[in-house]
Amino acid sequence: MTATSSGYAYCASLLRDHDRDSWLAALFVPEAKRRYIHALYAFAYEIARVRDIVSEPRLGEIRLQWWREVLEGERAGEAAQNPACAALLDTFAVWRLPASALTGLIEAHRFDLYSDPMPTMNDLEGYCGETCSSLFLLTTLILSEGAGNEAADACGHAGVAFALTSLLRRLPWHIARGQCFLPKDVLDHHGVSVGDAAAGKLSAGLLQALSELRSHIRIHLDQAQTEIQKLSADLRPAFVPLAVIPVHLKVMERTAHRPFTPAQEPAQWRRQWAMWRWPRT
Repeated sequence: MTATSSGYAYCASLLRDHDRDSWLAALFVPEAKRRYIHALYAFAYEIARVRDIVSEPRLGEIRLQWWREVLEGERAGEAAQNPACAALLDTFAVWRLPASALTGLIEAHRFDLYSDPMPTMNDLEGYCGETCSSLFLLTTLILSEGAGNEAADACGHAGVAFALTSLLRRLPWHIARGQCFLPKDVLDHHGVSVGDAAAGKLSAGLLQALSELRSHIRIHLDQAQTEIQKLSADLRPAFVPLAVIPVHLKVMERTAHRPFTPAQEPAQWRRQWAMWRWPRT
């Protein structure tokens, strides 16, 4: 097995063990292109967990900068020894993908390293776009063999809906470490201070703010679905990850009164069934 093929195998294994929904969603893309999707989402997983594995922001900055330099071709020797890097760089070379899409993702995740407040809803949507919409777009470029720019609007809305869902699901863990992704302008509108939200203080205003954010998810999901219907059938499997959003929203609604308590994940079979029923043609 070559270094590149072992790198793809590593990415598939990483997703299967730690991001199973992404691994399952990739089963709906053509088998010949599946490993490239694994490489993209394994990279996203590695970047998203940087804060979780470093003891201080400076070390996170170093790790993110290393990944950026890998994408910019400055660490070829080191990258060849890292299975996720080898697969990612091969994916970009095969499909001639724009590195700027993932350098933007890296830069956006620098926000994760600190506990600064998210200023506005527009800032939050921008963060979601940089960290998630870009992955949908790169996936469509692979599925369409470079002609997927028609999917930009669908990818934009899909990324915001998916990333915002993930952030609300992880709210208990973020609050536990003193971090608050809830935008200040939304909190202000409901009479909640960022300090109180970050401290895990429950209030009627906070519950209203979270309800408003769930409404934003539904709006972007609806807009994404409208745009997806305009796309050719070969691009639609890129959006299968959206199938689990309604499943998670139901859990959020059911446990809305205790937002700082980790909710039990929906059963695996429910998430798989949702993906199976997701329209792809």
